[in-house]
Amino acid sequence: MPVEIDIVKVAALARLALTEEELDTFGSQLGDILEHAERVQALPTDGVPPTSHPLPMVNAFREDVTAECLDRESFLRSAPDTAGGQFRVPRILA
Repeated sequence: MPVEIDIVKVAALARLALTEEELDTFGSQLGDILEHAERVQALPTDGVPPTSHPLPMVNAFREDVTAECLDRESFLRSAPDTAGGQFRVPRILA
């Protein structure tokens, strides 16, 4: 059963200026999308819990292990400008 839709009204609501050819093309595509949505809506879903993802989501946590810190001096040596053991950057606010 084809879905009836006023594509001119939809285009006007979306503030789109469409040519007659575009209206025909997009009207057909939108009709196909709505027909598919009707078919999906007609599926028997009694007893199926609502989900946001088709697969269960699992967090992949790693072991929290302390490690040796990076050497500050080696990083500061590669910086173009430093002051007081910190990176010095150009001022961005007046």
